Amino acid sequence: MKRELRKRVQGLRKATPLDACLERSTRIVELLSTLDVVRRAKTAALFWPIEARHEVDLRALDAALRARGVRVAYPAVVRGETEDERTGLLSFHFAAQGDLEERGFGFHEPPLDAVAFPALARDLRELDVVIVPALALDPAGQRIGYGAGYYDRALAMAAVVKVGVIFDFQLVSEVPAMDGDVAVDWVVTDRRVLRSVRAEELCAPSTGGDRDITGEGVVTNTETPCRS
Repeated sequence: MKRELRKRVQGLRKATPLDACLERSTRIVELLSTLDVVRRAKTAALFWPIEARHEVDLRALDAALRARGVRVAYPAVVRGETEDERTGLLSFHFAAQGDLEERGFGFHEPPLDAVAFPALARDLRELDVVIVPALALDPAGQRIGYGAGYYDRALAMAAVVKVGVIFDFQLVSEVPAMDGDVAVDWVVTDRRVLRSVRAEELCAPSTGGDRDITGEGVVTNTETPCRS
């Protein structure tokens, strides 16, 4: 089922013109900017878009975060000696956009220079929020990626708020959950913001109620104070 979902959503996204993807990405950035866990963050991890795959583009969010003094990290793919490490692990590094480079994976990532770009602790406790790419998400925060498991392995060790971002047509009713899958706490599309079931356990009850700030989708309890 995951393979079929992955194939179908990849086809839908690839068929969406790049200018439409950019317009949708702009709306996602706007909605992310209203989300309390992002507004309060002092450190955040983003990702560089794989443009050939029409991914969500968060480069405008990078600029907005840095303008208010947020430290921004990006993931790098690291290979090592163990089976998991040979498959590839994500190592997050604080880095400026200009320092990122393409290293064969189709996106820009920090150079693996441990002096200039030290890796964050494996539990990522230096990060307040991680923005996570996805091919599909469901309202419970279950996620489908490209199948290599990079983010699942990294986030399994992370006591950090996780926000998945997708275009609205990538939101599905249910993603099959498997051992090792890591759900996100929030789902943000170009039309709505959803708080996942797991986030209900992490967040205190909101006093503001639900708000529709798009005219089309619902932003749920945006003022809820979450904690990692």
